Amino acid sequence: MTADPSADYQPNPSNWTGWVVFGAAMIMLAGVFNVIQGLVALLDDGYLLATPAGLTVEVSYTVFGWVQLGLGVLSIAIGIGMMVGVLVALVAGVIIAAVSAIVHMGMIAAYPAWSIIVIVFDVIVIYAITTHGRELRSLRRDRAPAYAGEKAYLTH
Repeated sequence: MTADPSADYQPNPSNWTGWVVFGAAMIMLAGVFNVIQGLVALLDDGYLLATPAGLTVEVSYTVFGWVQLGLGVLSIAIGIGMMVGVLVALVAGVIIAAVSAIVHMGMIAAYPAWSIIVIVFDVIVIYAITTHGRELRSLRRDRAPAYAGEKAYLTH
């Protein structure tokens, strides 16, 4: 509590928190796909159609697999963090959505409809995170702690 009651006021979460959760779910889903793609690249070089020399950047499938696996695990962690309103995860979510939008702008000639759909979703998710992301954290504070140690975490 502070001396100023208006500083303690937390507005009710808006419906936009659903878009933040949607963004988190999409980032986690992309992370799962990256993990699968990374494991395939690591475990079965013959499964992929192009040879490493035919890729845009000439790297071995082992390097490609480890990078995909790492990015996938990171994306899953970011999505989980976003769902509980962790500020670092929300910032990382904005960065991932922005990179996705930029990449799809480059792919618009190859896949126009899909690229436009992804860019629109990325922009909506960026807006939702930047304007309503902290509402998820207030939602988490409003519920009862799941375990004794969580109460200390929620008060910070």
